Amino acid sequence: MRINAELDQPVTVHASSLDWTPSPTAGVERKMLYREGGEVARATSIARYAPGSAFPAHVHSGGEEILVLYGIFQDEHGDYPAGTYFRNPPGTSHSPAAVDGCTIFVRLWQFRDGDAAQIVRMPGEGGPGEERQGVKLSNTLFEDGAERVLLEEWEPGVAVAVENTRGLELLVLQGELSVRGKCLKELSWLRLPAGHGIDARTGVAGATVWIKDAPLQHPDVLQLPA
Repeated sequence: MRINAELDQPVTVHASSLDWTPSPTAGVERKMLYREGGEVARATSIARYAPGSAFPAHVHSGGEEILVLYGIFQDEHGDYPAGTYFRNPPGTSHSPAAVDGCTIFVRLWQFRDGDAAQIVRMPGEGGPGEERQGVKLSNTLFEDGAERVLLEEWEPGVAVAVENTRGLELLVLQGELSVRGKCLKELSWLRLPAGHGIDARTGVAGATVWIKDAPLQHPDVLQLPA
């Protein structure tokens, strides 16, 4: 399966308008934003857990990156409310669940060889981000030289520019903004190859966004199993 797999092309997906599709686990559905492969795939998705649903224990052979969007995500290690950010590197394992239901943004099989940083950032945790015009708050969730992940609040009714020297992904969490003549609202996802910067204007309520500044596919990305 190939969905938005042309990494040299800008992509905008309004995930709120996509249908939910079932996963192999009962009670867990997903909206596929990017996918290369079968059930084991290099993928970016939004996944929804119905109340009481759970995945069986599994190992993240290709790594897993998660942002909790709504509700409380859980595993055997604890409870993680909306706004929690994870990096579960290759070789880690857990048993995810959601007693009351939750929705997450998840990226699979996009880790680099040797990237072993396991991180849990609870809401509000992280370090200083970037100082840019129109940005009210910028919080660095992860940075290691090869990529940088930010959570930002943008002021209402302002222009915001984001440079792009190696690749960008942006997910709108709240509010709305316009980019390249397109209105991006809650759960809109934007992916841009290097050289395509973001020149945005926020709506009357501003916007909260998740940003990844990194190559869209690392040269040493872990290979999918044959």
